[in-house]
Amino acid sequence: CCLFFFCRICVITLAEAHPLLQSGKTIKNINYQISANCSRLQNKVSGKSKRGAQFLTELAPLCRISSSDGEEYTIYSCIRGRLIEVNENILSNPALLQEKPSTEGYIAVVLPKFEESKSITQGLLTQKEYEEVLLKRRSSAS
Repeated sequence: CCLFFFCRICVITLAEAHPLLQSGKTIKNINYQISANCSRLQNKVSGKSKRGAQFLTELAPLCRISSSDGEEYTIYSCIRGRLIEVNENILSNPALLQEKPSTEGYIAVVLPKFEESKSITQGLLTQKEYEEVLLKRRSSAS
């Protein structure tokens, strides 16, 4: 889930329909180490132009979340932009992801390029559209 704010800031969270929020699973581990050479925790941003921020594509992994039943979920950026911060609080308190996914349990903050921010918002669903998609999904599954 990408929460887009008027100041172009995008907060990446777990969507309401994510299996970790639906099935009563327990989160065992959150890992921002994407590969041997890439850790989102080593993202160092400075200044007004956000120098040093890691650049993300839509398919760039942000983190991997392991549940107690052995399932692992890779959470992707979903948008192009600079990684402003990752939420280190969820490392010590993974339950925040499930208890407060759109506030204290967010995964990361991404800042898209100014020129691309309008096209990004056009590609996102509103809350109402998202709820309609979920409703259709549930009715087709039953």
